[in-house]
Order: sequence, then structure tokens, then C-alpha cells
Amino acid sequence: MKSWSEIYLRYLSALEEKELPLPEGFRAMNPYSNEEVWKVVEAFYRKFYSDSSQRTLIFGINPGRLGAGATGIPFTDTKHLLTDCGIQAPPFSTHEPSSVFVYEVIRAFGGVDHFYKHFLISSLSPLGFITDGKKGGSVNVNYYDDQELLQSTEQFIRDNLLWHSSRNVNRKKAFCLGTGKNFNQFERLNKELKLFEELVPLEHPRFVMQYRFKFKDDYVRKYIETLLPENGNFDFFKN
Repeated sequence: MKSWSEIYLRYLSALEEKELPLPEGFRAMNPYSNEEVWKVVEAFYRKFYSDSSQRTLIFGINPGRLGAGATGIPFTDTKHLLTDCGIQAPPFSTHEPSSVFVYEVIRAFGGVDHFYKHFLISSLSPLGFITDGKKGGSVNVNYYDDQELLQSTEQFIRDNLLWHSSRNVNRKKAFCLGTGKNFNQFERLNKELKLFEELVPLEHPRFVMQYRFKFKDDYVRKYIETLLPENGNFDFFKN
């Protein structure tokens, strides 16, 4: 059986934003087309996914400019890529609050080696989306923020979910980051495509950091208890 790194790197390298018929005003963001980012992606998946063991899938929404849009690794900014994963970041620096939360979860779970041995984090759309901001510059967009964008990306998202679910993954259970629109879309597609027996929603890391920061440790604990309770490192919460 081929290793995860081999099949996943081939999948990511084949993603092409031109395949998406996006509505006017929206642009796809493909981090894997950047040569510096691709070096990081190769290093990450070869380090943590050089085996063929079964993984449980965790799906986010789509890459943002400061996380996966910058490093190619879901919920991983350049800071945590270096400090937690031990991988040299691209020649620029990003900080993403969602990444801060996710890596607190990973540390509480037992660290990057243990976490990534059990889980693969992806997104319903592995490509991100941007549009022009009202004050200039580009801003992130979720695939469901605009009805035309949602319709134009649905087949791409379907194909992405079908590809992931056809690999050596846990088909009994998958996790969804986002308890609102992302989960609603995922649940609808899952029922139609019959991908996973159970979908478990968790509050999105960005929601926790922006609206529930005072209770962050409680959400970290909830993540650990929900993902795999017997492997949680609850000494983390005594620090």
C-alpha cells in the first residue's frame, strides 16, 4: 500500500484553480502552486504521513491567507510550522489565531507525532477564495458566503470529499470544524453521497478565538474528549 505522503502530495499537486468556474469578483487561492510553499508541504507530509495507516478525517472550511494559504498545511501558520512541527517556514511570517487554538489541542492530545498519526486535517474545499476588500486589498471568503460561489464550488467539494473518503480512512466517523453553515453543507452532502456513518461537529477554532476566548481551555478539553478521549494528555490543563 502506498504511503499517505505519496498519494496526498500527488493529490494536492494536481489541484488547479482554473477548474473552478467562479462567479465574477472571486478568485481561487491555491497555496500548492507556490514553489516555496510546496517545499513546506512536501516536508510536512513526508515527516508525519510516511506510513499507510488509517486516519480519521477532520474537515475545515477552506484555506485562509494566514494559515493554509501561507503554509499549505491546514490550520498551521508559519510560527507553529516551525515551533511545533520542526519544519522551516517559507521566507515570510504569518500569525493565525485559529492555528494557536489547533496547536494547543494538538499539544494536549500528546504532540504532533501522536496527533498526526491518528488524524488528517483537510477542508471541504482544499482551495481558498478571496475577493477585493471594501478598504482595498484582498480578504478571505468562505465557500458558502455567497450563493453563486457556493453553487460554483459544489462539484469541486463533492469530488474532494469522495476522494478523501475513498482512501484508507475511518468511514465510521469524521469531524467537521464549524457547527453552522459548514456542518450543514457537509451533512447534506454526506447524506447524499453516503460517505461517513457519523459526522461530529466541533466549534470552529476561529469562533473560539474570536468569541469564546475566555473559555478557550474548555474548548480545548472538549476537542480532546470528542476526538479520542482515552489519548488525551490532561496534564496540559494543569499548566
